[in-house]
Amino acid sequence: MNKADVQKLISKAADICNESGGRLTEKRQRILELLLHSDTPLSAYEVADRYNKTADRSIPVMSVYRILDFLESEQLVHKLSSANKYVACAHIACTHSHEVPQFLICRSCESVKEIGIKKSIVDELSAHVRTAGYTLMNSQLELDCLCEKCVGSNV
Repeated sequence: MNKADVQKLISKAADICNESGGRLTEKRQRILELLLHSDTPLSAYEVADRYNKTADRSIPVMSVYRILDFLESEQLVHKLSSANKYVACAHIACTHSHEVPQFLICRSCESVKEIGIKKSIVDELSAHVRTAGYTLMNSQLELDCLCEKCVGSNV
């Protein structure tokens, strides 16, 4: 992602935080930028390592976790539970209402693509779960896939 695109997303992220009463501080912004520039999901430790390589003052991993929690609460990043890693939201700059985010994760190169599914599909799934005697706690799906690039290299 080029610098102008990242700055546009950071500006929109700051607006999102302001609207909810939060603030996109310098550290929060830098961590979001690291995720926006990454081609693969990053763990909190990987984020801290990348941050500390370029910062004047280092940041402890516990602070990174708190910042990632804040960014997740603002829907600027998503946590991939299967890998315990984080990705920047693909829809930060969108102005339309979003579908329910789902993630396609390449098992070879670890790239991630965020897609949306209709809320009605999640509602139907939730109804099936209730029929089975359970309560759906998280509708996020993380699908084990191969991206086009990796499928092409395995042919």
